[in-house]
Amino acid sequence: MSQPSLIGKSALVTGGARRIGREIALTLARAGADVAITYRHSQVEAQQVSASIRSLGCRALAVECDVRSELSVRAALSAAHHRFGHLDLVVNNAAVFESSPLESISLEAWDAVFETNARGPFLVAREALGHLRASQGRIVNIGSLGGAHPWANHAHYCGSKAALDMLTRAMAKAFAPEVSVNAVAPGWIQFEEQATEGEAGFAARTPMGRNGTAEDVAQAVLFFATGPRFITGQILAVDGGLGLV
Repeated sequence: MSQPSLIGKSALVTGGARRIGREIALTLARAGADVAITYRHSQVEAQQVSASIRSLGCRALAVECDVRSELSVRAALSAAHHRFGHLDLVVNNAAVFESSPLESISLEAWDAVFETNARGPFLVAREALGHLRASQGRIVNIGSLGGAHPWANHAHYCGSKAALDMLTRAMAKAFAPEVSVNAVAPGWIQFEEQATEGEAGFAARTPMGRNGTAEDVAQAVLFFATGPRFITGQILAVDGGLGLV
């Protein structure tokens, strides 16, 4: 069976320097795409990812960007378009995850989570829209199982991801027929550098018997990037069945 191909395509992945974003960027490059990534503080890691993308024979760009800022987002999109000449795919991956009892969440903490997790994807999509309409492109938002299931100690995170789910559907209607918009909603994703006993509990509760990996999420993004453009407005859970428990 032939592998999905993105040869001749270009992509922008926000928060692409580490963890899930890094794997998404590399997976797209392995499929042949030129890839721009944004970062806020992880400049060294971003340059490493860019070098890995270039080693795969693709063009790369790492650009500092605060997705909460209209001017910063606009500059990043302009840089990506200038580098590649076109833009075919945007992956809204940049996000923050915080834990706090609901009654203890400050207004500042609430706003900070929503600024990145909900306003950020809105700004990036809005600024990219002209480029994506020209290329009949696609948007993939990275949501969360928490957008559909309430986690008592992550109310601001869950609320922001629920907002992103609805934003995905609204974008799908507003941007059609030129641009398809979908979301990938990971469950618990395991990272070796932060393995804990609690994560073993998540694995035990998951019907597939393990926690997810960054590669699982990246492959789902690749599906939306290369699959039928007729698929739009969908939220794809990548959780091993954890949402069924």
